[in-house]
Amino acid sequence: VQLQAFGGGLVQGGESLRLSCAASVRTFSSISVGWFRQAPGKERQFVGGITSHGDSTDYADSVKGRFSISRDNVNNTVRLQMNSLKPEDTAVYYCAARQSRNLSRWSSQYRYWGQGTQVTVSS
Repeated sequence: VQLQAFGGGLVQGGESLRLSCAASVRTFSSISVGWFRQAPGKERQFVGGITSHGDSTDYADSVKGRFSISRDNVNNTVRLQMNSLKPEDTAVYYCAARQSRNLSRWSSQYRYWGQGTQVTVSS
């Protein structure tokens, strides 16, 4: 499984940004996908994720109501829509995959990782 995250950039507070995670995998619907982020000097934290069939999502409290995750099982892509961005959302965002129907909030449960994309939100 290979993952590539893209779509990061510099935005102002209150604006929106959409990240994408393109997966190269034999059966895309066999993997659940999580998004994580890591700010300078901080530990990597769970942002949200979507199950392998797209029937369930989970979000960290800090982004609930502002971020949403969807997946396109035809184009092997998972998207993270980020609205009402805040300066504290600034981080490198990673997508990760695990070969399971279910999600996990623990980064150690994900075997495959994309390279990360920088999101910077100015105040």
